[in-house]
Amino acid sequence: MSELISKWKELADIKDELAARDWFMGTSGNLSIKAGSDPLQFLVTASGKDKRKRTSEDFLLVDGDGVPVGETRLKPSAETLLHCAVYGKTQAGCSLHVHTVANNVISELYGDKGVVEFQGQELIKAFDTWEEDALLSIPIIYNHADIPKLADTFAEHISADKGAVLIRNHGITVWGRSGFEAKKLLEACEFLFQYKITLLQTKPFL
Repeated sequence: MSELISKWKELADIKDELAARDWFMGTSGNLSIKAGSDPLQFLVTASGKDKRKRTSEDFLLVDGDGVPVGETRLKPSAETLLHCAVYGKTQAGCSLHVHTVANNVISELYGDKGVVEFQGQELIKAFDTWEEDALLSIPIIYNHADIPKLADTFAEHISADKGAVLIRNHGITVWGRSGFEAKKLLEACEFLFQYKITLLQTKPFL
């Protein structure tokens, strides 16, 4: 139980940090952290909650299929299946999903290509890409309204214990081996998205 409480606090602290950045507009977004591997269980944000507030009902424990563990009146986030896909295919310990103006704009600008790429920017090192002129590619998938179909499409792009996928005109999901790593990747992605948007806006004047 003490481990579960520790994980709860860790996820709550991450939520507070992301809320301070105003990344949860209109109750959007969802977060999760692995609580156990055998059996697979994780804490996930409850649906419809104001994530700028910290309460005892922010998260609930679910199993590997996204089904609540024990009796609860809370409902897991509608996109819990995306988190299930992450934990079912990797050894990741945390998964974060936010909707921001920057990641939505980038997903639309590069959506037809199905990928957005970054090269030469320092922050791609957050993904452990240290080679000279390394290339970071973030896939962009279609925003299926049917969540199981969205989760299946999303799962096709999960191949490592850390990564990121953009959902077109929806948001980004990142995952990492720990809460710290997942948050680091999310912050790096949002910086890179804002950088690219700003660069495109200023190019006509350069």
